[in-house]
Amino acid sequence: MKDVADFCGIDIAKHLISIHLEDENRKVISQRNMRRANVLTFFANKPPCLIGIESCGGSQYWALELRKLGHDVRLMNAKYVIPYRRKGKNDLNDAEAICEAVTRPSMSFVAVKTEQQQSVLMMHRLRQQCLSHRKSLINQVHGYLLEFGVSLPKGAKAIHKNLAAIFEKNDFEPLVVEMLHELLAAIAREEERETYFNKRIEEWVKQDEQAKALLGLDGIGPLSASAIVATAGDAAAFKNGRQFAAWLGLVPRQYSSGGKSKLGRITKAGDQYLRTLLIQCSRSVLLMANRGRGKQCDWINELRKRRPDNVVAVAMAAKQARMAWAIMAGKVFV
Repeated sequence: MKDVADFCGIDIAKHLISIHLEDENRKVISQRNMRRANVLTFFANKPPCLIGIESCGGSQYWALELRKLGHDVRLMNAKYVIPYRRKGKNDLNDAEAICEAVTRPSMSFVAVKTEQQQSVLMMHRLRQQCLSHRKSLINQVHGYLLEFGVSLPKGAKAIHKNLAAIFEKNDFEPLVVEMLHELLAAIAREEERETYFNKRIEEWVKQDEQAKALLGLDGIGPLSASAIVATAGDAAAFKNGRQFAAWLGLVPRQYSSGGKSKLGRITKAGDQYLRTLLIQCSRSVLLMANRGRGKQCDWINELRKRRPDNVVAVAMAAKQARMAWAIMAGKVFV
């Protein structure tokens, strides 16, 4: 009877995949490299086992496909795998380290996302790219106008408001006017793209029950709700709301030693985009509290007596993350 693999580590790449297999006694059964096209066929003929993969480009695809074959697939942050590599750096040794890391009881795993969640995150990334490109174009217009002695206030509104008057007052070269119009047209295209992405995100939120439920939280709009649902994956992957907040980097960093506990700034681990959205949402909740509105008004005003607004905003973001997890996990209904 052939040895049956219970644990597997896979080091993925674009064309060549490295695989390390071990049995329940941690005996090495096989180490091999294989072409990408042969991987699914190989695992289709294997009994279900625990498979570890580093979270990187393409890892979500492999996780979904291998789960369809009945395997238990876990994704891990690459920095958590590095300490388990005992030998030199190569693909097979990386696969061995992944196999060792995936069996650790204290290991933290990355959520495996559905294709729908990945498509929503794709919309968010394209929207962010659109905003970045638009900002770059606006800065170009300001910079070029400065070269011709024209200074405008910051932002796109100043350009749209004053540019027609600037053309009338200044005798620019025809080529300069043409290039400025090209930049303005490019800015308009990016604004249209932003409007399109906002509309598509709002439409998706209306169709998703979890995202709609998150809209009941103060400060949470379609943009934040869709990002939370798509980024978190399965809420059951987190034990509680605090673990979800820690996963987003919204808990204090510890500098504790000798029995003395010392807490510093937030860790800023995890997804920067979602963390930024939550902090922006919490600032809107703080504005609501200024007017005596919002479900967290009393809590915010009490905390403001002891801490500055920036600290309160981050604390509110962590609180929102915990409440969002509770809603997605079915613990609370709003």
